[in-house]
Amino acid sequence: MTPEEVITEFRDAGALLSGHFVLSSGLHSDTYLNKSIVSMYPDRTERLCRALAQKARAFIDGPIDFVVSPAMGAIIYGYETARHVPAPFMFVERVDGAFQLRRGFELPPGARVLVVEDIVSTGLSARECISCVRDAGAQVTALACLIDRSNGEADVGAPMVPLLSMKVEAWSADALPAHLAEIPAMKPGSRGISQ
Repeated sequence: MTPEEVITEFRDAGALLSGHFVLSSGLHSDTYLNKSIVSMYPDRTERLCRALAQKARAFIDGPIDFVVSPAMGAIIYGYETARHVPAPFMFVERVDGAFQLRRGFELPPGARVLVVEDIVSTGLSARECISCVRDAGAQVTALACLIDRSNGEADVGAPMVPLLSMKVEAWSADALPAHLAEIPAMKPGSRGISQ
């Protein structure tokens, strides 16, 4: 799948939005990629995740024993990517603010894990998920994601395999450009960071 085909999947789903958005990181942007809208469409999600699995397998030398994603937003994409790897899937979730494996999920020591994210902006959730996997004694082979909106600038602590890398500008609330300062902000993210 080409980068143009990836962005077309988002655009055609109505998930490439322009406006004033407060991202999960707390930064403000004029572009929002709504991966939740994309995941409404199983055929679209399957195409993206099949391509992501193929790209990850081509990048990683050796087997992929498990696929792990951070809850909540990346679960659908992680599961569907795992189906195409193929490998068992599990997810980490926050307990008292930190990611943990729960629900009977366990990673054997030394297991080779592909971490799958949906969209990487600052890389915070990806880093925390990778840290959780490593704390469990497993090896992170790479982080695969649909879109790296940092265009390679986010340090996730592992090699990153994005379907699409693009630079989407983001600003702190006290440094908004004029075109954002003039319109009200919407907060579509899931972490509950205040505006």
